[in-house]
This record gives sequence, C-alpha cells and structure tokens, in this order.
Amino acid sequence: MRILLVEDEPTLQAQLAQALQSANHTVETASDGASAQYLGEVENFDAAILDLGLPVVDGLTVLRHWRAAGRTMPVLILTARSAWHEKVAGMDAGADDYLSKPFHMEELLARLRALLRRLGSQSSAEWQCGHIRLDTRQARVLIDGQPLALTSHEFKILELLMQRVGEVQSRTELYEHIYPNDSERDSNTIEVFIGRLRKKLPVGCIETVRGMGYRMVDPSANA
Repeated sequence: MRILLVEDEPTLQAQLAQALQSANHTVETASDGASAQYLGEVENFDAAILDLGLPVVDGLTVLRHWRAAGRTMPVLILTARSAWHEKVAGMDAGADDYLSKPFHMEELLARLRALLRRLGSQSSAEWQCGHIRLDTRQARVLIDGQPLALTSHEFKILELLMQRVGEVQSRTELYEHIYPNDSERDSNTIEVFIGRLRKKLPVGCIETVRGMGYRMVDPSANA
C-alpha cells in the first residue's frame, strides 16, 4: 500500500519509514505541515500517518484541508500522551484513529492494517482471484495452497492488481505504488515486473489493455 508519513522528528520518521517499508508498504514522507497538505491533496495514498505537532502548518489544519478537499484516505494521527484534547479534536477533524506517543511499532502497524481493512477498498486482509490468494498480513501469495516466491516489488504490483480485480491500473499507478516520488523512472520497469509475474502466475491472469495499462482477471471464470 502507498502510505503518506508525516512526522517532523527525523529519528522517529526514519524508524517509522523503515517499519512501513519492511511491511511491504511504499512510503512518501513529509516533515512539515505545508508539504504534507500539498502531497495529500495532489497525490493518491491508501492511508496517512499524521503527527499533529508539525512546523509551518499544524496537523489538525492539514487534516481539515484534506477533508475539505475531498481526500478520503484513512488517517491515523499521532498525539502526545497527555494531550487527550488533541485526540478529540483530531477525530472531529476527520481522523479515523489515533495513537499516543510513545507507542510500540507493532501496534501502529496493526492499527494501520485495521484502517486499511475497515476504511479502504479491501474488506479483509486477504484477496482471492481464481486459484491465487494473497495474504497482506503475512506478505505471501499462494496458488492452489502452494506458496509462491515473489520479490518485494512483484508482491506490491500483484497486491494492487488483486485489490482491484477487473479494473485497469495504469503504468503510472503501478509505478507510484512501488516507488517513492523521488525515484528515477524507467519506462520499462513495470513491463519487466509484469513479465516476471506472468511467468509465475497461471496463464491469462494479467491482461494488457493497450494504451491504458493492466488488469487482473480470473481466466477460469470465462472457461
């Protein structure tokens, strides 16, 4: 999933980014409210982790601007332990959950998974398409119950395709799902990963829609 992480404390931001990346998320970071507000309004994210005590523009203002602009991604806010009023204000401003500092990283990841299940387009932590099953909690893929070895980028591309079975995903959407914005873009990268996935998955699972992108289908549905 593509996560926007907004935290101004460098050490904590780095720790959070590492934990999210280890959980197979693609992470974009912002260290101040103005940058966060801009990214949240012009980029597509599956969820955001938002610290409230930010420089330039505070987190509550950022959140209110996102919601006013129609941005509906789930938002997990981070607050100081004693600032209970910030929790209330954050929920009133449109947050979906909150976590008090200090916190355990595993709890943050668990809360994020819950938000993505409850508020995102996924209704569970697993997706099924024909004989393929993808488990986001364990970051594994099974075909007819047998584990399939995938690289991190292959997993992320398959994750997005299976999350939106039958819907066309452009090369840009797929690229943004696996790489941060500041990465250099090679137009052949997505084609390479799609080619690798096709060799590992049942024939016909990934269709090319000329001039638009790719989509996941269940070949057996039309058999």
